[in-house]
Amino acid sequence: MSAKRYAAVDLGASSGRVLVGTVGDASVEVAQVHRFPNEPVRLPDGLHWDVLGLYRHLRQGLAAAGPVASAGIDSWAVDYGLVDEIGSLLGLPFHYRDERTADLPDWPDPAGLWRATGIAHQPFNTLHQLRAESTWRLAEAAHLLMIPDLLGYWLTGAIGAERTNASTTQLYRVEGGWSEAVAAAAGIDVSILPPVRRPGDLIGETDMGVPLVAVASHDTASAIAAVPAESEKFAYISCGTWSLAGLELDGPVLSEGARLAGFTNEAGVDGTVRFLRNVMGLWLLQECQRFWGEDSVEALLSAAAQAKPFAALIDPQDPAWLARGDEPGGMPARIAAKADGVLDSRGAIVRCVLESLALGHRNAVAEAAALAGREVEAVHLVGGGSRNALLCQWTADATGLPVLAGPVEATALGNLLVQARADGVVADLAHLRALVRQTQRVVRYEPRPSPGWHEALERVAKARRP
Repeated sequence: MSAKRYAAVDLGASSGRVLVGTVGDASVEVAQVHRFPNEPVRLPDGLHWDVLGLYRHLRQGLAAAGPVASAGIDSWAVDYGLVDEIGSLLGLPFHYRDERTADLPDWPDPAGLWRATGIAHQPFNTLHQLRAESTWRLAEAAHLLMIPDLLGYWLTGAIGAERTNASTTQLYRVEGGWSEAVAAAAGIDVSILPPVRRPGDLIGETDMGVPLVAVASHDTASAIAAVPAESEKFAYISCGTWSLAGLELDGPVLSEGARLAGFTNEAGVDGTVRFLRNVMGLWLLQECQRFWGEDSVEALLSAAAQAKPFAALIDPQDPAWLARGDEPGGMPARIAAKADGVLDSRGAIVRCVLESLALGHRNAVAEAAALAGREVEAVHLVGGGSRNALLCQWTADATGLPVLAGPVEATALGNLLVQARADGVVADLAHLRALVRQTQRVVRYEPRPSPGWHEALERVAKARRP
């Protein structure tokens, strides 16, 4: 079969890209054709996404892609737009870092909500954002559309909700389908929740003449689909702004221990479950760079490599890190204030962040394996964080497991290859992953024995105790 071309729209929390992939039986070539910033907009009522700007850039990128067999859109999870009965957007979508959910009353039955949805409590989950919504928008809304589904609606006129993204809302039942009971308990009219699509379903033809295919539209689901694993005995870390660390399973883990440990069960490709925990990720470093005005990370990583090991640590699970570092002193000052230890330079701050993230990765992988009863032989670290050699090596050291870093473009590859599978070029998930192994660069980091990691782990655990 001759190779075919597909377009992937990959929207991240700080930037977006349109890439073209040429996929054959044993080949994958990917080229970026358009890149653009994704900056939030602060309005009087809160922090929003500039979704109109994203749509404009999306169209520019698809035009630059040229002739393709299909296109697909992925993005971050939980955020949404409300659309009225004539198709008008009822205000710009809120950003998940907006503070409007901070003071919501506790859910009356968190354990019951967990058993129904399998989703960990996070104040930014779609369910809780809807609880904080204005009554007029909810009254006028005919459809709730997650970000990729909203953009897809503007391109095709088709209403729907892709399964992997729908599963993150905390309104989706763990066995599949929207939960009328949860929606009713939150005062949400279940009729605004659209029909569910699966990865590979055809959404429709765009007004640009390109078929739009539902991919695994939650970017982490696309990234995990492209993990180049050969066996099931692996853990993954999808590492970028967030680190999503966990296991791919055949079914959910709904134990009380998993709930109390902050794990979540999100839908993956082919009915798999992504049993994972959110770790704050490279957002901490990105916010330090933003405050320092430092575009290049290389000098910071060099300084971190020379800094004293374990001089200071933070808990990357602390919800305080969710907010942007816009106050005086920015994120560096917040890290210094929270750190267990002394931070006296930029290198020390960066080392503190990376060592703390490595410990967060270690804890998530170890606890996921224990809770799921799954043996783990290796950790696949994919996404932008796979370029950070210090973080990859320290994650290997902290976990005591080999870390296979790459591909960097895992999300885009998952997006493109799910389209290729829908088109018959890729046979199944095993073939998809074999293509990634054969065509993409993966770097192996072997763990190095160091007693300092055990002592650091004890420090973080002690700091968490009340």
